[in-house]
Amino acid sequence: MTGQATVPARPADYVTATFGVTSRHRHSPVGLAFDDLVQLALRRNPRRAQLLVSTVLGKHLPADPLLIAGLGRLLGALVRLRLDAGPDGPAASPPPFWSVATRAAVDGRPGAAESLCALLLAQAPPAGDPPDPAGLLTLGFAETATSLGHLVADQLGSPYLHSTRRTVGDVPVAAEFSEPHSHATGHLLRPADPDLLVGSGPLVLVDDELSTGRTALNVIEALHARHPRPWYLLAGLVDVRTPESDGMRTATAARLGCRIDVVALCSGSVEVPDGTVERVARTLPATSPASAPASGPGSVHALTATWPAGVPTGGRHGFGPSDVLAFDAAVRRVATDVRSALEELAPVAGRDGSRVLVVGTEELMYLPLRVAMDLAGLGLPVRYQSTTRSPVHVLDDPGYPIRRRVDHRRPADDGTGGDVDRLVYNVDFDGGEADVLVVVDDGQESSGPDGVAAALARATGRPVLAVTVPAGEQR
Repeated sequence: MTGQATVPARPADYVTATFGVTSRHRHSPVGLAFDDLVQLALRRNPRRAQLLVSTVLGKHLPADPLLIAGLGRLLGALVRLRLDAGPDGPAASPPPFWSVATRAAVDGRPGAAESLCALLLAQAPPAGDPPDPAGLLTLGFAETATSLGHLVADQLGSPYLHSTRRTVGDVPVAAEFSEPHSHATGHLLRPADPDLLVGSGPLVLVDDELSTGRTALNVIEALHARHPRPWYLLAGLVDVRTPESDGMRTATAARLGCRIDVVALCSGSVEVPDGTVERVARTLPATSPASAPASGPGSVHALTATWPAGVPTGGRHGFGPSDVLAFDAAVRRVATDVRSALEELAPVAGRDGSRVLVVGTEELMYLPLRVAMDLAGLGLPVRYQSTTRSPVHVLDDPGYPIRRRVDHRRPADDGTGGDVDRLVYNVDFDGGEADVLVVVDDGQESSGPDGVAAALARATGRPVLAVTVPAGEQR
């Protein structure tokens, strides 16, 4: 097994074959197909049984961190084309070489994902440039789009904030909103500087999937009532909104007296036969089994990373262009320390200890992704994914994306001292076990016999390096 991303032939889709749920491609400005980016999975939910699982987000499925970063920045580049056209003008078409580079990266050609990242980085504002004086702001949605939103902000040179479900710490809540179709509906906005939400420039709202657009419209409603802006952009990897949902967007814009545009890497549709929710409930068990322990015992090795005081570890309380250089330097130091620790673990891992799966922890996705990218730059074959609170049915079927589930417990978001159940899926390296796993956490999940590091060691039988990064942005 090599370190290059591979794209094997897809088996017959289980969800389509069993329940008749189908997806269709509509359009992509950068030459992608709908099934390049998502696969169909199932969940037990009274409103919606189907779930689109991203293959390039690094949440439910492991992916090449450079591909994740390249497509996130590509979304930001498409947003920039729309912004440069102004609110009343048509966006310019992407240059053809964007599609060529994107196709090569998604197909897993050697070096292509890294080349895509370099191409887009060259078109982004230099790190540390001052932000747009009109107040351009990028907002990402917890938990799945916290790193995607940050990548879009990187490409735009924009200040960044992501929603959160954590209430610990003394940063007040500036706004809250709901996500109606989600398993966890409440979102909070908690910028350390409340003025971050004030400005006349565009607000870019980033989610991995635009299913109805209702969540983003809820945010626009909440923020527009406090600090109105003339222009909002919804950005996502995939757009599966129906004409009725798009009508809701235009009606909201007309009522608020603003413009709301949509940008996506790809658009498509999902067709669900009547009665699918009931059929899924009848066919699948109420809970899917967690992974059985591996035959060989794994082991957990702790590393406390050095992180500079005052440097945010992500966008939970805001992240500005002035934070970029210090953040980049801190990530490089963490990655170097991790590489040194992995070299010490090589005899424990077996082989050469080179195939590394980096695991982020729920909302903390961007920093672990950046560590994974730096490890790849140091010559290691790396994949990346994150823990989640999202309940997805697990089926060990070659035509189904979610094949394994590992349960763990972590402290509740409200700081009351109780623990809650959390999940991580698949945890593999291109279909096989990684040599070593690296969990990057801010102290919320990794430690203890019920934490994610110990759970992954039991489930995989592989050594796990639990890296704790002090929460520099926690105030």
